[in-house]
Amino acid sequence: MMALPRPANAWTGGLDLPSQLFEGGSNDYELYEQDDQFVLTVELPGFDPEEITVSWNDGVLNVAGEHEDEARGTRRTYHRRFRFPKTVDDDGIEASYENGILTVWLPVAIDAAMTGTEIEIES
Repeated sequence: MMALPRPANAWTGGLDLPSQLFEGGSNDYELYEQDDQFVLTVELPGFDPEEITVSWNDGVLNVAGEHEDEARGTRRTYHRRFRFPKTVDDDGIEASYENGILTVWLPVAIDAAMTGTEIEIES
């Protein structure tokens, strides 16, 4: 009996790929606002601090990590972007990594809460 061709959406069926390439909807972080600053905690167990990169660019915080376990022949990567709704004081951003938890403090710029354009309401 002749094998039927695979449907177009099963193009990865014959490849030896993990069933889930990207984690979606995982709760590996917590973000909240406290005392005029944002506090972000990200769970990154098994990473060394030098394997983690945190960068800030135009209202977006990028968190990336790459860990290679040569003994087990495995490689883990992490990348997530966080967009912030308020202006952050770029020079005041601080980060620490302890016990597998990355914590980033992003102070809200004081003038940012006060600025804006008042919109006249017509009656």
